[in-house]
Amino acid sequence: MSEYVFKLPDLGEGTVESEIGEWNVKVGDQVEEEAIIGTMMTDKAAIEVQSPVSGRVVSLAGEPGDIVAVGAPLVIFETENAPAEAPTKEAEPVKPVAEAAAEAPERETPPRNNNGGNGKVVTSPAIRRRAKEAGIDLAEVPGSGTGGRILRSDFDAYLKSLRMEHRAVATPAVMPTPSRTEEIKVIGLRRRIAERMTEANREVPHFSYVEEMDVTELESLRQHLNDCRADAAERLTLLPFISMALMRALMDFPQCNTTYDKDRNVLLRHGAVHLGVATQTPDGLKVPVVRNAQALKLEELAAETRRVSEAARNNTASRGELTGSTITVTSLGKLGGIVSTPVINLPEVAIIGVNRAVQRPVVVDGQITVRLMMNLSSSFDHRFVDGYDAAAMIQKMKDMLEHPATIFI
Repeated sequence: MSEYVFKLPDLGEGTVESEIGEWNVKVGDQVEEEAIIGTMMTDKAAIEVQSPVSGRVVSLAGEPGDIVAVGAPLVIFETENAPAEAPTKEAEPVKPVAEAAAEAPERETPPRNNNGGNGKVVTSPAIRRRAKEAGIDLAEVPGSGTGGRILRSDFDAYLKSLRMEHRAVATPAVMPTPSRTEEIKVIGLRRRIAERMTEANREVPHFSYVEEMDVTELESLRQHLNDCRADAAERLTLLPFISMALMRALMDFPQCNTTYDKDRNVLLRHGAVHLGVATQTPDGLKVPVVRNAQALKLEELAAETRRVSEAARNNTASRGELTGSTITVTSLGKLGGIVSTPVINLPEVAIIGVNRAVQRPVVVDGQITVRLMMNLSSSFDHRFVDGYDAAAMIQKMKDMLEHPATIFI
């Protein structure tokens, strides 16, 4: 018997350290070569780590949330006829979870029932992670994919059915008092979100500008265009229209389509608009990117926005699809409220917040009438965007959104 020291390999993109996301093994476990032993978190992705050897786990580098430097021991195995130490460069350990979901969706584990007729549960790593977090046995989830593979829609439907069963249980007259306080370790994407929000608020002198606009005509146009779409999944929301108006406005206000390189103290004013779309996911807030959004037509922009947002939600977005935005739009849809103060997505200098559209009485040509009204609540980096320019850009967007034909002229 001898010890095999498996060091954390280079995870790419200049990464010098990584956070332990989760362990799939514990000390004393016997593992086979190429088995997934855990997940490491970088700023951009969760990366599954494979065992380079077969052997027994002797020690682990730490607990979820701990930071490990590239080249430092990650796992020590007890093996037969193995070298005492594994060179980092020879390891075959890593695959981004997003790529694993697309390339190897059929990693199998034994279930209690016969899923797909072969006694194996077949699904993606993203679904396995969600099931683990929710405490759900995938063997109980019916799969509708090829060979009984559990699709995201299958898992969501099963989760919904469990919630309905829970609601069906009679609620006691007196709610029980919680008996303990739960500790939730801030790790992974949630830790990174906390760090970035703190950094943005600490370094950027935000100022917000809120403008009200009448989107009655825009909504009429949206509904007219949707009447021609049989597929509900392709129906347009207000967001692509707002994004189109933003890109038209940026032609006159390019200082808002800018990122700040603080290390070199340089502003990068971009010709192309790489539009960040703030997206709520089960893991927290992500900002997938629509590349060269200024070159897309309305339908193309809507389709690409849906695609990258869905990829962010189901963890199939590539690293490139989660980086490189030059300006961000954020919307909570029906939960958008009346006004908000969005936090700038560093290193950008502006973010456009979309609030809820509501019908209310307004005065038009001296008469009270009901119109569909909506606010844009936007934040800017006051170091590089003057208040006048910010207000003028939002006013230009307001003019186009209130007269939507001008968006396409």
